[in-house]
Amino acid sequence: MKQERVIEVTADGSHTLFVPSMDEHYHSVNGAVQESEHVFIEAGFRQVKKQVVRVFEVGFGTGLNALLTLAEIATGEQKKVVYYTVEAYPLSIELAGQLNYTRQILDVTPEDYLSLHQAAWNVPVPVTPNFTLYKIEGDSNRIELPGNLDVVYFDAFAPDKQPDLWNQELFDRIYRQMNPGGIITTYCAKGVVRRMMQTAGFTMERLPGPPGKREMLRGRK
Repeated sequence: MKQERVIEVTADGSHTLFVPSMDEHYHSVNGAVQESEHVFIEAGFRQVKKQVVRVFEVGFGTGLNALLTLAEIATGEQKKVVYYTVEAYPLSIELAGQLNYTRQILDVTPEDYLSLHQAAWNVPVPVTPNFTLYKIEGDSNRIELPGNLDVVYFDAFAPDKQPDLWNQELFDRIYRQMNPGGIITTYCAKGVVRRMMQTAGFTMERLPGPPGKREMLRGRK
């Protein structure tokens, strides 16, 4: 199924995509880059104190979270990342090339960003010596999840827009595939989501949300 997507500028100047058929944005209109940095990088990736970090992202989308993760290891402490991500409706290279993230994110280039979208699906692709990308085309409910995960970015569309991805079975499966001490983060702060993550086994906490949002959720195994 092909989705119409419209580029919009968010409050921090970075782009997001709007899907008219769902009446839904890919990111917060209060700032796409700000939201992703706050929810997934600061609350998630930076909390993992390992030299090799295995990331799983539910919803590759525009590739913004992957790009920010790549930027995190571009300089300074040389972590290695194995980055798994699943997406049912991949963007075209042409549309991805119109998004402006590399104007705001230091240490990455437009070529870096396009390489994420140009990477082949369903095989590991070494984007840089320290960053391997494994894009899975499909539905998170149906794919075989990767194992030994250290951090999970749960970035599906909102529960009222994409309820099939916010379910107990998926959170249970993710929990089983994570390493002890692993972290899951999401922009969503709904009580029903917190309870499902808790039931899966995560120790949950509410954190201050990104601009325009009061709270977010983080779980630890």
